[in-house]
Amino acid sequence: MTSPAVPPAARPETRAASGQESAGPRHVGIIMDGNGRWAKARRLPRIAGHKSGVEAVRKVVEAAPDLGIEVLTLYAFSSENWKRPEDEVGYLMGLLKQYLLSEIAELDRNGVRLSFIGDYSRLSPDILALLEGAKTRTAGNTRLRLVIALNYGSQDEITRAVRSIAHDVAAGRMAPDAVTPADITARLDTAELPQLDLVIRTSGEQRLSNFLMWQAAYAELVFTEQYWPDFDGESLRRAVEAFGVRERRYGGL
Repeated sequence: MTSPAVPPAARPETRAASGQESAGPRHVGIIMDGNGRWAKARRLPRIAGHKSGVEAVRKVVEAAPDLGIEVLTLYAFSSENWKRPEDEVGYLMGLLKQYLLSEIAELDRNGVRLSFIGDYSRLSPDILALLEGAKTRTAGNTRLRLVIALNYGSQDEITRAVRSIAHDVAAGRMAPDAVTPADITARLDTAELPQLDLVIRTSGEQRLSNFLMWQAAYAELVFTEQYWPDFDGESLRRAVEAFGVRERRYGGL
């Protein structure tokens, strides 16, 4: 399997002057890309790639806590994914239902807390019921917070946050000049989560694609040529190691 591409920021000459590696990432976001291309390379239907992608999710969720990851946010279904063929969208929704039904007991036993971000109210009532049930069942778990982004788009998320602030300004509850970046952060879907430390994207693409754009302002980025179905616990470990040699200056010296 191909190792993650390590951008210049991870090279030895840019490590901390003390020679110490960074602490591991608490919050990791993953853009799970390449299911269709994985299937095409094997002359399989696209849905076979999505099915194998679920297996990759299982491996990564299992590996994350042992790597010190507290929160894992997975980009499962974007607001743009509705543009895909209707049968593919239907299959993806079916996979989501199957995942929740088949994995919830194991996730609960393993101390995984499930939560969801995005404007997922558009999903069908039966899926919404499963989401609420999963959140309630796992609410007390602390080993890993698994956040699944559904009908999620960062531009939509930011727009919703700004619209909420605009309502408060119009009502006189906030002064326009008093609005700060912290006010926007507090109204995002991720408000209760720790700062995003690392974004991983599979399949060789090197862009955020409307995923956690506000939150990723100072996140480290790791891109790998691997298609998502080939990504596993060892792949995640390599990405975390790449993060570990970055010096995170946040604009300072």
